[in-house]
Amino acid sequence: MKRVVILGSTGSIGRQALEVCRWRGYRVVGLAVGKNLEALSQQIAEWKPLLVAAEESLHPALKARFPGLKLGTPEEVAALEAEVAVAAIPGLAGLSPTRAAVRTGKRLALANKEAMVAAGPLLWQEAEAHGAEVLPVDSEHSALFQALLGERREDVAELILTASGGPFLKEPADLSQVTPEMALNHPRWKMGPKVTVDSATLFNKGLEVLEAKELFRFPLERIKVLIHPQAYVHGLVRFTDGNLKAQLGPTDMRLFIQYALTHPERAETPLKDLPLPGVLEFLEPDPNRFPALEVAYEAGRRGGVAQVAVSAADEVAVEAFLAGRIPFTRIPAILARVLEATPTLPLTWENLFAVDAWAREEAKRWT
Repeated sequence: MKRVVILGSTGSIGRQALEVCRWRGYRVVGLAVGKNLEALSQQIAEWKPLLVAAEESLHPALKARFPGLKLGTPEEVAALEAEVAVAAIPGLAGLSPTRAAVRTGKRLALANKEAMVAAGPLLWQEAEAHGAEVLPVDSEHSALFQALLGERREDVAELILTASGGPFLKEPADLSQVTPEMALNHPRWKMGPKVTVDSATLFNKGLEVLEAKELFRFPLERIKVLIHPQAYVHGLVRFTDGNLKAQLGPTDMRLFIQYALTHPERAETPLKDLPLPGVLEFLEPDPNRFPALEVAYEAGRRGGVAQVAVSAADEVAVEAFLAGRIPFTRIPAILARVLEATPTLPLTWENLFAVDAWAREEAKRWT
Protein backbone atom coordinates (compact mmCIF):
# COMPACT_ATOMS: atom_id res chain seq x y z
CA MET A 1 0.00 0.00 0.00
CA LYS A 2 1.52 3.31 -1.09
CA ARG A 3 1.99 5.82 1.73
CA VAL A 4 1.31 9.49 0.98
CA VAL A 5 1.87 12.78 2.80
CA ILE A 6 -0.37 15.72 1.87
CA LEU A 7 1.07 19.19 2.49
CA GLY A 8 -1.86 21.60 2.21
CA SER A 9 -4.58 18.98 2.65
CA THR A 10 -7.55 21.35 3.09
CA GLY A 11 -6.82 23.40 -0.04
CA SER A 12 -8.19 22.67 -3.50
CA ILE A 13 -5.28 20.46 -4.61
CA GLY A 14 -5.02 18.78 -1.21
CA ARG A 15 -8.68 17.79 -1.17
CA GLN A 16 -8.46 16.41 -4.70
CA ALA A 17 -5.27 14.53 -3.81
CA LEU A 18 -7.16 12.86 -0.97
CA GLU A 19 -9.87 11.87 -3.42
CA VAL A 20 -7.25 10.24 -5.65
CA CYS A 21 -5.92 8.41 -2.58
CA ARG A 22 -9.47 7.08 -2.04
CA TRP A 23 -9.59 5.90 -5.63
CA ARG A 24 -6.29 4.08 -5.27
CA GLY A 25 -6.65 2.83 -1.69
CA TYR A 26 -3.48 4.61 -0.54
CA ARG A 27 -2.56 5.21 3.11
CA VAL A 28 -2.33 8.92 4.02
CA VAL A 29 0.20 9.05 6.86
CA GLY A 30 0.56 12.81 7.31
CA LEU A 31 -1.47 15.99 6.86
CA ALA A 32 -0.28 19.60 6.99
CA VAL A 33 -2.81 22.46 6.90
CA GLY A 34 -3.35 26.04 7.96
CA LYS A 35 -6.37 26.88 10.08
CA ASN A 36 -9.40 25.09 8.63
CA LEU A 37 -10.40 23.18 11.77
CA GLU A 38 -13.58 21.53 10.50
CA ALA A 39 -12.11 20.28 7.23
CA LEU A 40 -9.00 19.02 9.01
CA SER A 41 -11.09 17.26 11.67
CA GLN A 42 -13.01 15.39 8.98
CA GLN A 43 -9.75 14.36 7.32
CA ILE A 44 -8.23 13.16 10.60
CA ALA A 45 -11.35 11.11 11.37
CA GLU A 46 -11.21 9.46 7.94
CA TRP A 47 -7.48 8.95 7.40
CA LYS A 48 -6.14 8.59 10.98
CA PRO A 49 -2.74 10.08 10.07
CA LEU A 50 0.38 9.39 12.11
CA LEU A 51 1.21 13.11 12.35
CA VAL A 52 -0.64 16.38 11.70
CA ALA A 53 0.64 19.94 11.35
CA ALA A 54 -1.76 22.86 11.86
CA GLU A 55 -1.68 26.42 13.13
CA GLU A 56 -0.97 26.51 16.85
CA SER A 57 -4.32 28.17 17.55
CA LEU A 58 -6.02 24.90 16.50
CA HIS A 59 -4.00 22.65 18.81
CA PRO A 60 -6.30 22.82 21.88
CA ALA A 61 -9.39 21.95 19.81
CA LEU A 62 -7.57 19.16 17.96
CA LYS A 63 -6.27 17.62 21.20
CA ALA A 64 -9.79 17.75 22.66
CA ARG A 65 -11.34 16.07 19.62
CA PHE A 66 -8.53 13.54 19.02
CA PRO A 67 -6.82 12.78 22.37
CA GLY A 68 -4.15 10.51 20.90
CA LEU A 69 -3.30 12.75 17.95
CA LYS A 70 0.37 13.56 17.36
CA LEU A 71 1.01 17.17 16.31
CA GLY A 72 4.15 18.47 14.65
CA THR A 73 5.50 20.99 12.15
CA PRO A 74 4.88 20.89 8.38
CA GLU A 75 8.55 19.98 7.96
CA GLU A 76 8.14 17.00 10.29
CA VAL A 77 5.06 15.87 8.37
CA ALA A 78 6.97 16.24 5.10
CA ALA A 79 9.80 14.08 6.45
CA LEU A 80 7.53 11.15 7.42
CA GLU A 81 8.37 7.76 5.91
CA ALA A 82 6.27 7.60 2.75
CA GLU A 83 6.60 6.99 -0.97
CA VAL A 84 5.13 10.33 -2.07
CA ALA A 85 4.66 13.83 -0.67
CA VAL A 86 2.10 16.08 -2.37
CA ALA A 87 3.43 19.64 -1.99
CA ALA A 88 0.34 21.86 -2.17
CA ILE A 89 0.93 24.59 0.43
CA PRO A 90 0.68 27.78 -1.66
CA GLY A 91 3.30 30.51 -1.83
CA LEU A 92 6.73 30.52 -0.23
CA ALA A 93 5.15 29.17 2.95
CA GLY A 94 5.31 25.81 1.19
CA LEU A 95 9.02 26.02 0.39
CA SER A 96 10.46 24.79 3.69
CA PRO A 97 8.26 21.64 3.94
CA THR A 98 8.83 21.01 0.22
CA ARG A 99 12.56 21.11 0.86
CA ALA A 100 12.14 18.79 3.86
CA ALA A 101 10.28 16.26 1.69
CA VAL A 102 12.98 16.33 -0.98
CA ARG A 103 15.71 15.78 1.61
CA THR A 104 14.12 12.45 2.62
CA GLY A 105 14.52 11.12 -0.94
CA LYS A 106 10.82 10.44 -1.54
CA ARG A 107 8.90 11.33 -4.70
CA LEU A 108 7.70 14.93 -4.64
CA ALA A 109 4.38 15.58 -6.41
CA LEU A 110 4.90 19.31 -6.82
CA ALA A 111 1.83 21.53 -6.88
CA ASN A 112 3.49 24.56 -5.26
CA LYS A 113 4.81 26.43 -8.29
CA GLU A 114 6.31 29.23 -6.19
CA ALA A 115 8.80 26.78 -4.63
CA MET A 116 10.28 25.87 -8.02
CA VAL A 117 10.07 29.47 -9.28
CA ALA A 118 11.94 30.87 -6.29
CA ALA A 119 14.32 28.02 -5.52
CA GLY A 120 14.45 25.73 -8.55
CA PRO A 121 18.25 25.26 -8.80
CA LEU A 122 18.52 24.89 -5.03
CA LEU A 123 15.74 22.28 -4.90
CA TRP A 124 17.36 20.31 -7.72
CA GLN A 125 20.65 20.28 -5.80
CA GLU A 126 18.80 18.82 -2.81
CA ALA A 127 16.87 16.33 -4.94
CA GLU A 128 19.99 15.05 -6.70
CA ALA A 129 21.93 14.84 -3.43
CA HIS A 130 19.20 12.77 -1.75
CA GLY A 131 17.87 10.76 -4.70
CA ALA A 132 14.44 12.41 -4.69
CA GLU A 133 12.15 12.41 -7.71
CA VAL A 134 10.25 15.58 -8.64
CA LEU A 135 7.07 15.18 -10.71
CA PRO A 136 4.79 18.10 -11.60
CA VAL A 137 1.13 18.29 -10.56
CA ASP A 138 0.27 21.49 -12.44
CA SER A 139 -1.71 20.41 -15.50
CA GLU A 140 0.53 22.32 -17.92
CA HIS A 141 3.79 20.94 -16.54
CA SER A 142 2.40 17.44 -16.30
CA ALA A 143 1.41 17.80 -19.96
CA LEU A 144 4.94 18.83 -20.93
CA PHE A 145 6.42 16.04 -18.80
CA GLN A 146 4.21 13.49 -20.55
CA ALA A 147 4.93 14.89 -24.03
CA LEU A 148 8.69 14.81 -23.39
CA LEU A 149 8.75 11.16 -22.33
CA GLY A 150 10.87 9.09 -24.71
CA GLU A 151 12.16 12.12 -26.61
CA ARG A 152 15.74 13.33 -26.96
CA ARG A 153 16.34 16.69 -25.32
CA GLU A 154 18.34 17.96 -28.31
CA ASP A 155 15.31 17.38 -30.57
CA VAL A 156 13.09 19.80 -28.62
CA ALA A 157 12.63 23.22 -30.23
CA GLU A 158 10.21 24.78 -27.74
CA LEU A 159 7.82 24.12 -24.90
CA ILE A 160 4.32 25.62 -25.19
CA LEU A 161 2.14 26.24 -22.15
CA THR A 162 -1.55 26.89 -22.71
CA ALA A 163 -3.67 29.39 -20.79
CA SER A 164 -7.44 29.54 -20.75
CA GLY A 165 -7.28 33.35 -20.68
CA GLY A 166 -9.20 33.43 -17.41
CA PRO A 167 -12.39 35.43 -16.96
CA PHE A 168 -11.12 38.57 -18.74
CA LEU A 169 -9.86 37.26 -22.06
CA LYS A 170 -11.98 39.82 -23.95
CA GLU A 171 -14.24 41.60 -21.47
CA PRO A 172 -14.52 44.02 -19.78
CA ALA A 173 -12.66 46.53 -21.93
CA ASP A 174 -11.66 48.52 -18.82
CA LEU A 175 -9.93 46.14 -16.42
CA SER A 176 -9.61 48.83 -13.75
CA GLN A 177 -13.28 48.21 -12.91
CA VAL A 178 -12.72 44.51 -12.14
CA THR A 179 -13.87 43.49 -8.65
CA PRO A 180 -12.55 40.59 -6.55
CA GLU A 181 -15.84 38.73 -7.15
CA MET A 182 -15.37 39.05 -10.91
CA ALA A 183 -11.74 37.92 -10.75
CA LEU A 184 -12.62 34.87 -8.65
CA ASN A 185 -15.17 33.65 -11.20
CA HIS A 186 -12.90 31.48 -13.35
CA PRO A 187 -14.65 29.96 -16.40
CA ARG A 188 -12.80 26.61 -16.36
CA TRP A 189 -10.94 25.74 -13.17
CA LYS A 190 -11.92 25.60 -9.49
CA MET A 191 -8.89 26.85 -7.58
CA GLY A 192 -7.92 28.77 -4.46
CA PRO A 193 -8.36 32.57 -4.44
CA LYS A 194 -4.70 33.49 -4.98
CA VAL A 195 -4.11 31.27 -8.01
CA THR A 196 -7.53 32.27 -9.45
CA VAL A 197 -6.60 35.96 -9.35
CA ASP A 198 -3.20 35.11 -10.84
CA SER A 199 -5.03 33.35 -13.67
CA ALA A 200 -7.08 36.48 -14.27
CA THR A 201 -3.94 38.67 -14.56
CA LEU A 202 -2.10 35.89 -16.47
CA PHE A 203 0.71 36.16 -13.92
CA ASN A 204 -0.11 32.56 -13.09
CA LYS A 205 1.04 31.67 -16.57
CA GLY A 206 4.15 33.76 -16.05
CA LEU A 207 4.91 31.76 -12.91
CA GLU A 208 4.33 28.58 -14.91
CA VAL A 209 6.80 29.73 -17.56
CA LEU A 210 9.39 30.28 -14.83
CA GLU A 211 8.49 26.94 -13.27
CA ALA A 212 8.94 25.20 -16.63
CA LYS A 213 12.32 26.91 -17.03
CA GLU A 214 13.46 25.52 -13.66
CA LEU A 215 11.64 22.19 -13.70
CA PHE A 216 12.81 21.13 -17.16
CA ARG A 217 15.99 23.26 -17.07
CA PHE A 218 15.14 24.70 -20.44
CA PRO A 219 16.05 28.14 -21.93
CA LEU A 220 13.46 30.82 -21.15
CA GLU A 221 13.36 32.13 -24.73
CA ARG A 222 12.16 28.70 -25.92
CA ILE A 223 9.17 28.55 -23.58
CA LYS A 224 6.01 30.05 -25.09
CA VAL A 225 2.42 30.73 -24.02
CA LEU A 226 -0.73 30.33 -26.11
CA ILE A 227 -4.27 31.22 -25.07
CA HIS A 228 -6.52 28.18 -25.43
CA PRO A 229 -10.03 29.03 -24.13
CA GLN A 230 -11.29 25.43 -24.14
CA ALA A 231 -8.51 24.42 -21.68
CA TYR A 232 -8.42 20.93 -23.17
CA VAL A 233 -4.89 20.98 -24.57
CA HIS A 234 -2.71 21.48 -21.50
CA GLY A 235 0.71 21.71 -23.10
CA LEU A 236 2.61 21.10 -26.33
CA VAL A 237 6.19 20.30 -27.30
CA ARG A 238 7.44 21.45 -30.71
CA PHE A 239 10.38 19.52 -32.12
CA THR A 240 13.14 20.66 -34.43
CA ASP A 241 11.58 18.84 -37.40
CA GLY A 242 8.30 20.77 -37.00
CA ASN A 243 6.29 17.99 -35.37
CA LEU A 244 4.33 18.75 -32.21
CA LYS A 245 3.19 16.49 -29.37
CA ALA A 246 0.33 17.63 -27.17
CA GLN A 247 -1.34 16.30 -24.05
CA LEU A 248 -5.13 16.65 -24.08
CA GLY A 249 -7.67 15.88 -21.41
CA PRO A 250 -10.54 17.12 -19.23
CA THR A 251 -10.11 20.16 -16.98
CA ASP A 252 -9.88 18.02 -13.87
CA MET A 253 -6.83 18.25 -11.63
CA ARG A 254 -7.38 14.74 -10.28
CA LEU A 255 -5.99 13.32 -13.52
CA PHE A 256 -2.69 15.15 -13.09
CA ILE A 257 -2.48 14.49 -9.36
CA GLN A 258 -3.02 10.78 -9.96
CA TYR A 259 -0.39 10.69 -12.70
CA ALA A 260 2.18 12.25 -10.33
CA LEU A 261 1.30 9.59 -7.73
CA THR A 262 1.20 6.56 -10.04
CA HIS A 263 3.76 7.32 -12.79
CA PRO A 264 4.77 5.39 -14.84
CA GLU A 265 1.49 3.51 -14.42
CA ARG A 266 -1.84 4.89 -15.67
CA ALA A 267 -4.63 3.69 -13.40
CA GLU A 268 -8.25 3.76 -14.53
CA THR A 269 -10.38 6.72 -13.31
CA PRO A 270 -14.06 7.76 -13.50
CA LEU A 271 -12.98 10.38 -16.07
CA LYS A 272 -11.90 7.98 -18.81
CA ASP A 273 -15.00 8.25 -21.02
CA LEU A 274 -15.65 12.02 -21.05
CA PRO A 275 -16.45 13.51 -24.50
CA LEU A 276 -13.98 15.60 -26.50
CA PRO A 277 -14.77 19.26 -27.27
CA GLY A 278 -15.83 20.05 -30.82
CA VAL A 279 -13.59 23.11 -31.28
CA LEU A 280 -10.03 23.85 -30.17
CA GLU A 281 -8.75 27.45 -30.51
CA PHE A 282 -5.28 28.92 -29.99
CA LEU A 283 -4.56 32.64 -29.68
CA GLU A 284 -1.52 34.77 -28.91
CA PRO A 285 -1.73 36.49 -25.49
CA ASP A 286 -2.34 40.26 -25.60
CA PRO A 287 0.63 41.92 -23.82
CA ASN A 288 -1.31 45.16 -23.33
CA ARG A 289 -4.17 43.37 -21.62
CA PHE A 290 -1.93 41.05 -19.58
CA PRO A 291 1.28 42.98 -18.75
CA ALA A 292 2.03 40.72 -15.76
CA LEU A 293 3.11 37.97 -18.18
CA GLU A 294 5.97 40.09 -19.50
CA VAL A 295 7.02 41.01 -15.94
CA ALA A 296 7.48 37.30 -15.25
CA TYR A 297 9.56 36.83 -18.40
CA GLU A 298 11.73 39.81 -17.45
CA ALA A 299 12.29 38.32 -13.99
CA GLY A 300 13.37 35.07 -15.66
CA ARG A 301 15.80 36.96 -17.93
CA ARG A 302 17.37 38.76 -14.96
CA GLY A 303 17.91 35.56 -13.01
CA GLY A 304 19.39 35.45 -9.52
CA VAL A 305 16.79 36.45 -6.93
CA ALA A 306 14.51 38.33 -9.38
CA GLN A 307 12.05 35.44 -9.58
CA VAL A 308 11.91 35.32 -5.78
CA ALA A 309 11.06 39.03 -5.66
CA VAL A 310 8.19 39.02 -8.15
CA SER A 311 6.67 35.87 -6.64
CA ALA A 312 6.69 37.44 -3.16
CA ALA A 313 5.40 40.78 -4.43
CA ASP A 314 2.53 39.06 -6.18
CA GLU A 315 1.34 37.46 -2.94
CA VAL A 316 1.18 40.92 -1.33
CA ALA A 317 -0.49 42.56 -4.35
CA VAL A 318 -3.15 39.86 -4.76
CA GLU A 319 -3.96 40.00 -1.05
CA ALA A 320 -4.35 43.80 -1.28
CA PHE A 321 -6.64 43.46 -4.30
CA LEU A 322 -8.83 40.84 -2.64
CA ALA A 323 -9.08 43.10 0.42
CA GLY A 324 -10.26 45.97 -1.78
CA ARG A 325 -7.21 48.18 -1.16
CA ILE A 326 -5.97 48.38 -4.76
CA PRO A 327 -7.58 48.07 -8.20
CA PHE A 328 -7.02 44.99 -10.36
CA THR A 329 -4.72 46.84 -12.77
CA ARG A 330 -2.43 47.83 -9.90
CA ILE A 331 -1.23 44.23 -9.47
CA PRO A 332 1.10 44.10 -12.51
CA ALA A 333 2.26 47.67 -11.82
CA ILE A 334 3.40 46.65 -8.33
CA LEU A 335 5.20 43.61 -9.71
CA ALA A 336 7.05 45.79 -12.24
CA ARG A 337 8.07 48.32 -9.57
CA VAL A 338 9.39 45.65 -7.22
CA LEU A 339 11.27 43.92 -10.03
CA GLU A 340 12.90 47.19 -11.06
CA ALA A 341 14.11 47.77 -7.48
CA THR A 342 15.30 44.18 -6.88
CA PRO A 343 19.00 43.94 -5.98
CA THR A 344 21.30 41.88 -8.19
CA LEU A 345 22.24 38.94 -5.98
CA PRO A 346 23.05 35.28 -6.62
CA LEU A 347 20.44 32.71 -5.63
CA THR A 348 21.28 31.14 -2.26
CA TRP A 349 18.99 29.96 0.54
CA GLU A 350 20.02 32.99 2.61
CA ASN A 351 19.48 35.50 -0.21
CA LEU A 352 16.20 33.86 -1.13
CA PHE A 353 14.59 34.43 2.26
CA ALA A 354 16.13 37.90 2.64
CA VAL A 355 14.86 39.07 -0.75
CA ASP A 356 11.47 37.48 -0.14
CA ALA A 357 11.07 39.55 3.05
CA TRP A 358 12.39 42.69 1.33
CA ALA A 359 10.06 42.28 -1.68
CA ARG A 360 6.99 41.91 0.54
CA GLU A 361 7.80 45.16 2.33
CA GLU A 362 8.58 46.90 -0.95
CA ALA A 363 5.27 45.72 -2.43
CA LYS A 364 3.36 46.98 0.61
CA ARG A 365 4.69 50.47 -0.08
CA TRP A 366 2.66 50.50 -3.29
CA THR A 367 -0.57 49.05 -1.89
